[in-house]
Amino acid sequence: MITTTPFHPRLSELNTQGLYTHWQGQLSALRYTHAPKHEYFAVRNAVGVFDTSPLYKYRITGPDAERLLSGALVRDIRTCRPGQAQYTAWCDDRGFVMHDGVAFRHSADDFLLTAGRPALSWFDELASGLRVHLEDVSGAYGMLAVQGPRSRAVLAALMPEAETLAFFGHSPAKVADAAVTLSRTGYTGDLGFEITVGADSAVAVLDAVLDAGSTHGIRPFGEEALMTLRIEAGLPLIDIEWHDARLAMSDADCVTPKELGFGWMLRGVRDGSRRFVGSEAIRRELLDGTSRWATTGIVVDPADWDRIHREVGLFPPKSEHPLPYESMVRDNDRAEVGYCTSLVYSPMLQRHVGIARVRPELAAVGTDLRLELAIAHHNTTVKVTTASMPFFDPARKKDE
Repeated sequence: MITTTPFHPRLSELNTQGLYTHWQGQLSALRYTHAPKHEYFAVRNAVGVFDTSPLYKYRITGPDAERLLSGALVRDIRTCRPGQAQYTAWCDDRGFVMHDGVAFRHSADDFLLTAGRPALSWFDELASGLRVHLEDVSGAYGMLAVQGPRSRAVLAALMPEAETLAFFGHSPAKVADAAVTLSRTGYTGDLGFEITVGADSAVAVLDAVLDAGSTHGIRPFGEEALMTLRIEAGLPLIDIEWHDARLAMSDADCVTPKELGFGWMLRGVRDGSRRFVGSEAIRRELLDGTSRWATTGIVVDPADWDRIHREVGLFPPKSEHPLPYESMVRDNDRAEVGYCTSLVYSPMLQRHVGIARVRPELAAVGTDLRLELAIAHHNTTVKVTTASMPFFDPARKKDE
């Protein structure tokens, strides 16, 4: 059964295209106008709003809530203080990534965990015998992302907390007489916030945000614009950069946190001082150096991009739509050395940029490689160079 989000009654009025996809059983706008690039520039130059309500939301409470999460999540939740949030992931017992999400800590024994895919039963199994209560509150709340360089100014007109909220901090606030949680989080790689609000008050809160943003060029943006934004930010997406290890058909579709670029989450794993589901397999991987891949950014050589298209009589495309297929990465001898999971033209950087997985010895920044493309019914390659991510990383994203 397809349902709608708490913000849909208002956002559907702003959608001139009527184009939707299904995100975990709920309608999610692909775009609101004829050109997703307009929505993209609203986020990069002003402010945009995105409906993230289809995310699963799990409330985890009780004396053993921290114990449960510290034994389940890749990132050490014990370092997260009340009023902070952490981007994290969780793995199967072989150390392969299943899902990712954001954990919001409200108090010593009260957490909210978001997830892009259903995961409650897995956490329920781990909670056996612990003094902890897990509740799926997904339908009780709407989540609205307010993103872009003017997002703080828009929200500060409604909530003074927006002025001082730290990166990945969250705070209770009030909008349109409704209690909300304001967090400095998002999926665009820019200055941004998310508002979590009870479903019954969602439209009133959205109206207040749109009204406050009317003089700042605010507009809603859909999934098509979000894909360009998140690739520029170097942010991975499930079913694109990796597949849930429980559902993957083979190990070729599975990745470890290290292979996915989440090595920064693994503090305390190498020395065995921290244990969670899959940590021992990950520890062996780190100690033995058995990672099959390393995730890296790639930047396409613009002159070579132009050449390979013009040689077959084509105008070199510069599309904000990511390539719909996975492309092989080759070395200069044309041997396969990895694959690119996401590639798009960045309007801000005026370059094609992508997220790729290559052999670890080839992941150093500045390594020259080649990306395979299908052009005019023929496979060819274009020059690329490995690069660090994020590609777009404005200081305003984390500034105080």
